[in-house]
Amino acid sequence: MKRLLIAAAACAALSACAGQSSQSSVATVDLARIQANWPKFINYSNQLASDTEAINRSSASPKQKADSLDQLRRRYVDMQNEVSGDVRSAAEQVASDKHFKLVVTRQFVGYGGVDITPDVEKILKITEKPQDKS
Repeated sequence: MKRLLIAAAACAALSACAGQSSQSSVATVDLARIQANWPKFINYSNQLASDTEAINRSSASPKQKADSLDQLRRRYVDMQNEVSGDVRSAAEQVASDKHFKLVVTRQFVGYGGVDITPDVEKILKITEKPQDKS
């Protein structure tokens, strides 16, 4: 389920943004960094995993489990749409402010583009976690 959420966020960040030309017309967003540091994303992922495990371990009938999992899938879609929309909106805002024509995810770019991840993180109120140096 977490992989689906990551893929959805990747799709959300792939958005064309209208604007004037700048030195580089392409910006990138590092979704792995956003997902690793965004409490909202982390909380949603943890909650979905916990709820899925609780349903699967419950003593409910197979029909009740199936119904609960269907309800959880609908909740997952809502959460997915929410975080995707947040990332898309933040990326569009930065792109507009900085006059980029296209924002793509860093994970799919071999080279080039201007990294706007810190700007997107600012809008989403994300603080990067310090790297563990052990």
